[in-house]
Amino acid sequence: MKSKGLLLLAFSVFVGIQLQAQRSFKVEVSGKGNPVLLFPGFGCTGEVWDETVRRLSAGYECHIFTFAGFGNVPAIDTPWLSTIKDDIVSYIKTRKLRKPVLLGHSLGGTLSLWLASLETGMFSKVIVADALPASAALMIPGYNGEKLAYDNPQSKAILQMSDSAFKAMNRQAVGYMCLNKDRQQTILNWMNSCDRKTYVYGYVDMLNLDLRRNIAAITIPVTILAATFPGKQMAENIYAAQYRHLPGVRVLYADNAAHFVMYDQPEWFIDNVLKAIE
Repeated sequence: MKSKGLLLLAFSVFVGIQLQAQRSFKVEVSGKGNPVLLFPGFGCTGEVWDETVRRLSAGYECHIFTFAGFGNVPAIDTPWLSTIKDDIVSYIKTRKLRKPVLLGHSLGGTLSLWLASLETGMFSKVIVADALPASAALMIPGYNGEKLAYDNPQSKAILQMSDSAFKAMNRQAVGYMCLNKDRQQTILNWMNSCDRKTYVYGYVDMLNLDLRRNIAAITIPVTILAATFPGKQMAENIYAAQYRHLPGVRVLYADNAAHFVMYDQPEWFIDNVLKAIE
């Protein structure tokens, strides 16, 4: 009886660990075939991949993620992004997924680069939709890898914003990030429904991730599907600078597309995803 009780206890602990490991995201699985992990951008849900999954699931097993604090997935404590990263590795090992492809947009693309640079034998390919290894270098003048504190003046200001001010800020950002007006309200709804602390502290986590040198460790094919708005030459300069330590990277530029490339140039996007994944 005693040994049986110990076995039950051990099983309960194991189950508890597995449940804990998946608290930082929700996953929906669609299709059959080689696995593809699809990571959305900051503030978005896995629904951003709906059209992509409709095409991919005919030949691939799509694992569509929504991260904690976004959509209907409960928020988690900080550190947010490193917890997600560790839990994804656990998810792959628990599910025994063999050499999945990583497909990520924005934050999801940066996360894909992070995973591929750390777990060099775990993945087969990386496909990144308009994402950089160091977002802070694009946003902070003179950035040189400094870490931002969670409790900074801008974070405090966003946490204290009224709902109307928060929504107005998001509306302005979405109008710049997506040229397809039919899609803007959907993106805005996702952003407005974010857990506010995740929106603030998760963004700090993203800005504190500087992978410009780390990506040199990536040995698998990496394809970037990049936006060109507001100017192609500027985009080319940014990508050349940020990816200079990954000389084998393949960068394709979508004309007349802002940050949500999959919405602004949907056919171009899915065609190039299918080519990169083969």
